[in-house]
Amino acid sequence: METETPRRTRATFVLPAPPRWIDAVLGDGDRTRSAMLNQIVTTSVVLVVAIAGLVVGFRGDTALFFLAVTAVFVLTGAAIIVPWGSLGRLWLALIPLGDILAIAVMRVAEPTAGFGLLWVFPVIWLAAGFGTVGWIGGVLLALGAYGVTDVVIRSSPSSFGFLLLPLLLIAVSTSTYLSSRRASAQRLLLDRQATVLTQSLERARRHEQVLTEALDRVDFGVARIETDGSASIINDAHARLQRGSRTSGQPDVYAADGATPLDPQDHPLARVRRGEAFTDARIQVGHGDDRRVLSVSARRIIEPDGGDSGAVVVTRDITAETDALRERDALVSSVSHELRTPLTSILGYLELAIDTPGVPEAALENLRVADRNADQLLRLVGDVLAASSQHKSAAQLTVSPTDIDLVEIVNAAVESILVSAGERGVTIDVSRVEPARAYADPVRIRQVLDNLLSNAVKYNRPRGRVSVATSVGDQWALIAVQDSGVGLNEEDLGSVFQRYYRGAAVRDSAVTGNGLGLAISRDIVRRHGGDITVSSVLGVGSTFSVTLPARRPGTAAS
Repeated sequence: METETPRRTRATFVLPAPPRWIDAVLGDGDRTRSAMLNQIVTTSVVLVVAIAGLVVGFRGDTALFFLAVTAVFVLTGAAIIVPWGSLGRLWLALIPLGDILAIAVMRVAEPTAGFGLLWVFPVIWLAAGFGTVGWIGGVLLALGAYGVTDVVIRSSPSSFGFLLLPLLLIAVSTSTYLSSRRASAQRLLLDRQATVLTQSLERARRHEQVLTEALDRVDFGVARIETDGSASIINDAHARLQRGSRTSGQPDVYAADGATPLDPQDHPLARVRRGEAFTDARIQVGHGDDRRVLSVSARRIIEPDGGDSGAVVVTRDITAETDALRERDALVSSVSHELRTPLTSILGYLELAIDTPGVPEAALENLRVADRNADQLLRLVGDVLAASSQHKSAAQLTVSPTDIDLVEIVNAAVESILVSAGERGVTIDVSRVEPARAYADPVRIRQVLDNLLSNAVKYNRPRGRVSVATSVGDQWALIAVQDSGVGLNEEDLGSVFQRYYRGAAVRDSAVTGNGLGLAISRDIVRRHGGDITVSSVLGVGSTFSVTLPARRPGTAAS
């Protein structure tokens, strides 16, 4: 038998811990990393400028220049070593402010080298990292340092470079500030979306958990089969029902009879994967004490566009139910067989008594009635045996139709029930019995009428009423039995013809019954090509209508 994995696991990859030197370099947070990266860029440019100055020759104040360069390197070391994440945000601004001052010193050391362009880096840092205050403050500080250094170096105010550098700093700072604001807005939006997605994911996980817990607590198996044949959802009961015993391992699978090995292609799951849908497909799993009878049903899942999206498979363990039905049928069969012997004996003695000379006519008539009823009882016993579906020797109901007078059969059935009706004070009305003929088995139709009239009297109220009517058309003859009894509810109307079923109104009453009469009657009528229908109002009464062929099939109306 095919098995399914009840749980799917997802692989989890664990990254190795980074070396300690990486933690030392990267710092302890975004703020430390930002300080380090920004300062490294500034330091790298300064280093290149210093090396170039040494190579081509430096014409300014060398000592003052390298003092400024040293200050930049010191600030870089502070950016790497100091845990800025644990300090206030404004403390971090000391590094770009220090860079502005160091660059000012470099410009004083060599006015013609264009070191003022280096102010772009701390200005960008301040505009990007400290909002509006950093943007405006950085520009003002850089321009202030520019003006002071011009005073120190006595630069001419009419120089074109005097305007270019401030405009450049303002433009770069403003652009950086606006880009930073847009990036912050996008980051905020992404954070909110991430929060929403996280919440949705958490809700989905909770719903999945609730669904899993609910499915695992039911005693029937549920499986969701995808279009590729894989199982995406499997509850514990499904996995349990497919497993073999601890001793036998993988179980053998048989057809419903429990003896025929089931071809793997005929297994319900294999049928589902082929796209089939079915109800109550029965299989037997295992042997002996490990035997289980399973009922499997499958329903296809249809997408809104009409496409097939797999199937849901429901598996029920009906072992106890099947065993109970088998025991019931065995009991019915045994009792039916045991009743045949004394009934046969009674019929024999009745025939002997009827044939005995000198029996008074009144007694003889009573003997004939007893003989007919005993013969009818013997037929009923045979029908009960036939209703035992699990009995291998159960014979099917046989009918021998012929042209019959329904009025004669109705009158005989009414006559036989008059004594029981009189005991309950029930009146039987035959005023609507009209001449009608049918093509049917007289003995079997009498059996049907006896059952319908018996139920109409038995389940009627004291001093109630039973009405019998007959009619005939071109093709069909009709017998209707109406009572003023307890009636049937909606559930009863759908189940009243099932074997061993008794209505809710009589289930707890003192009225006895086995729930076989209506089932057998329907089988009889349907073997004639007709049918029995019922209409009822709870507490008012019921009407059973028997439809039979009016003539032999293939003959025309006379």
